[in-house]
Order: sequence, then C-alpha cells, then structure tokens
Amino acid sequence: MSKYITRILQSIEYRSIWERELRVAAYCRVSTDCEEQQHSLKAQIEFYTDYIKQQPNWTFVAVYSDTASGIRTKKRRGYQQLLKDCRKRKIDLILVKSLSRFGRDARETIQQIRRLKKMNIGVYIEIGGLNTLETSDSIIDQYAAIAQAESKSRSENTKFGMRHRMMSGKVILNHTQFLGYTKGADGVLQIVPEEAEIVRKIFDLYIHGNGVRKIKRYLEEHGIKTVTGKSEWSTSTIDRMLSNEKYMGQVLMQKTYTPDFLTGRQEKNEGQLDMYLIEDAHEPVIDKETFDRVQKMKRHIIRDNI
Repeated sequence: MSKYITRILQSIEYRSIWERELRVAAYCRVSTDCEEQQHSLKAQIEFYTDYIKQQPNWTFVAVYSDTASGIRTKKRRGYQQLLKDCRKRKIDLILVKSLSRFGRDARETIQQIRRLKKMNIGVYIEIGGLNTLETSDSIIDQYAAIAQAESKSRSENTKFGMRHRMMSGKVILNHTQFLGYTKGADGVLQIVPEEAEIVRKIFDLYIHGNGVRKIKRYLEEHGIKTVTGKSEWSTSTIDRMLSNEKYMGQVLMQKTYTPDFLTGRQEKNEGQLDMYLIEDAHEPVIDKETFDRVQKMKRHIIRDNI
C-alpha cells in the first residue's frame, strides 16, 4: 500500500463521518497534461473510486476530475459538474486531497464551501484532516488563505525557474499547435513540409499586395485548413503569423507576462520585464530577408492608417 493511501486511511479511519450512510464523491485536479501529472491523476481517480466503494456505509457517486489551472473555475468541466450534482442533492460528502485542488482564489473557495455547507454537504480535506461540516468557518478561512499563499509561492517559483532558463539561452515554447512546425523529442521545433508550404504561401501572398482578408479568402477558397483542421481562417491568426519571428528560426521569449496569478490573464510585455531573443533556435521556414520585408510593409500600413 502506498504512503499516500496509508496516510489517508490513518487520518480518517476512526472519524464518525465514515460510519454514516452517505453518498460520497471525490474531486481531483492536475494543472497540466504532462505524462507525470496525468499518471498522478489516474492514480488518484482509481484510489478514490476503490476506497469509496469499499466503505460499507457509503454509496459511491463519482470521481470528478479536471486537467486545468485552478484559476478559472468556470472552465473546469469536472468541477462544474460536481457543483451541479451537489445542487441536485446527489451528494452528501466530497473527498479532496487539498483545499488548493478546489482553486487558487481563497475568497472564491471559501464562498463555495459555505454554499455547500448551507446544503449540508461536507468537504473532507485530506491534508489537515478537516471535514468542513465539523470545522468552524474561521479555521476553513485560514486553510484557504494558506492554500492561496502556497499556490502563489509555487507560481512565483515556476516563473523564476523559467526566467532563469531564458537567461541561460534555453528555449521555452508554450504552444502545442503551431502551423509549419512540430516539436521533436528534444523539444526543438521541426519543420512539417506540407504545413511549411502553407506558411510560405501566406507570406508570398502578402508580399504581392494581398491583405489578411484577401489571404483568408484565398485559403478558404482553396480548401486549405488551419493547424487545428478548421475550414475557416481568422484574420487575426494570419496577422500574427506574419509577425511571428519563429518562422525565420528565432524565438523571442516573454512577449507576454501574467501580472496577477489569480486572474491568469496575460498582458503584452511593453518593457515591464526583459525579453530574450534566441537566434538560430531551429530551422527557418521563411528567410530573414522575406520576413523583414513583410514587417516593413506592415509598419507602413499601420503608419498610413494613423
């Protein structure tokens, strides 16, 4: 039996709540779809499913889960379904590993727990061994504040690590889908020939006097799909492609930043933080002369429209 499972059993074995007839669910969340976190998520789902079903006085409802940031609760489908089922009175108790799994925002987490308490629905928090129905609001408030502080600390540590890697010249690529390229096993961008031809066509069309709307029309009329397989192109996507330095083999890092970890909203970096340019980061799709020519043409259009 793993240490994780042993710790849970020791913390809850003799609590009266485990002797009651309850309809029980669990909630699990990881932040990313990386292999290690997905393995952890799978293990948590399997454990909670088995453990709830083994309790003679409990009725298993479901294990709700998400692979998402703890910032935007509205985008967490598993979490929203959990709350929906609570409102339908399908659940009496929710098991969760830590309060931070509910979310980063202490205020929102506290409000949600209080809504659940009004419906007589408890949340059992493994780290701390707390049952919210049997714990005072002031203690829950303190736990939520601590959870938010820990999340902020982890966020700052992650940012520090990424900036250190940028300073050392390590390329950091956040995208998962990028027309013209795929990521190799080493994380370096590798050209996808058929997609690279689409990129070159877009640049060529622009150089020959076609604006983004005409390029959009051309791509759609010729049945050329987007990187996600859609038939309809966005003019803003085409415009960003025409200014993306990665197409000439360079990577400019930290073009955007996140001022507030609670909102997770990215803003354009206009001098607030250092940027890092890595040249010859990967094989280019567009030569530098063509790329620079397009940027000059775009600047002229912007200046003429002012």
